[in-house]
Amino acid sequence: MSGMTQRAYKYRFYPTTEQESLLRRTVGCVRLVYNKALAARTDAWYQTSERVGYEQTSSMLTSWKKEQELDFLNEVSCVPLQQGLRHLQKAFTNFWAGRAKYPNFKKKCNGGTAEFTKSAFRWKDGQVFLAKCTEALPISWSRQIPDGGSPSTITVKLDARGRWYVSLLVDDPTVKPLPEVDKSIGLDLGVTSLIATSDGTKIANLKHFKRLHNKLRRVQKALSRKQKRSNNRQKARLKVAKVHGQIADARKDFLHKLTTQLVRENQTIVVEDLAIKNMVKNHKLANAISDAAWGELVRQLTYKAAWYGRELVKIDRWFPSSKSCANCGHIVDKMLLNVREWECQECGTKHDRDINAANNILAAGLAVSVCGANVRLDNHRVEGQLRNPRLGKEAET
Repeated sequence: MSGMTQRAYKYRFYPTTEQESLLRRTVGCVRLVYNKALAARTDAWYQTSERVGYEQTSSMLTSWKKEQELDFLNEVSCVPLQQGLRHLQKAFTNFWAGRAKYPNFKKKCNGGTAEFTKSAFRWKDGQVFLAKCTEALPISWSRQIPDGGSPSTITVKLDARGRWYVSLLVDDPTVKPLPEVDKSIGLDLGVTSLIATSDGTKIANLKHFKRLHNKLRRVQKALSRKQKRSNNRQKARLKVAKVHGQIADARKDFLHKLTTQLVRENQTIVVEDLAIKNMVKNHKLANAISDAAWGELVRQLTYKAAWYGRELVKIDRWFPSSKSCANCGHIVDKMLLNVREWECQECGTKHDRDINAANNILAAGLAVSVCGANVRLDNHRVEGQLRNPRLGKEAET
């Protein structure tokens, strides 16, 4: 790994009354500008089939600031407003490329964010001074940023529970490749067991949403009974947001500890490239799959492997990892989801479904790593399952 790695350090902070007033106005203005620009771009497309870009929305912002009823936009820093327009442009870029859905309007009840670049904050003596703020942010420094590190971007976030966070993006020289280890592992993602590994270990799925489902259901029912736009409804909404926050925090903490351990202990990690967005369309499994957070687990493995010099291999989602015998390679024609243990008809080996799948995933991943092939089922034959895209034909194995 060459150079330094950019890394975000996130902290809670507890703003003064003056700071909170300014930050709430800033977050609100960012939301307003984002929504007005989104509405303008949507109207332009439906009325004249015109794609409005960032430059046009930036000009719109200048004209909005001159309007009397929007004069309050001048009371906050202009940088977060411009950054909001850039984020909208990125959202549209992802949409037109097919990587994301059409951008949604931002809601006040979800909190909000404001991003400050270097021109809109000062970093002095280890303290953060935001634009138009006279005092430093009272940050709870749970950990120190690296020596000599200076933030390039600072993002302030208000979550749905009313908690304030600040995220500092710095060049971190402490992120260096770990010493190489002679160990590779294959991971089979599941619902009952979050992962089954090729070395015979199963990590239980803690099912954070299911654990707090009854509590969430209770507070949501209480919220539904409250009169709209009343103070009691606001209090009930915060209780619902608190339970959702508990679920998200517990899930994220568990996944960070798990992925860090996997990256530290293994040189090569192999996973399946699952189409999670398609899988959650099955309403019977959507809740369980979303609670397992496979996508977040793979996302964390991806960037941590890049940080620490590990190799993450994703094999083709159509590879029959569960139906193949890891001992002889025989492929079963059909296997129902409720079959958790099975015996190979060819060699008589008894398999745990998940452990066997993890072993197959590891073997296929090592083959992909060595020859650059895509693993794909080919008429239920073991031969010819490794396709080398560089050759343009099957590479017999």
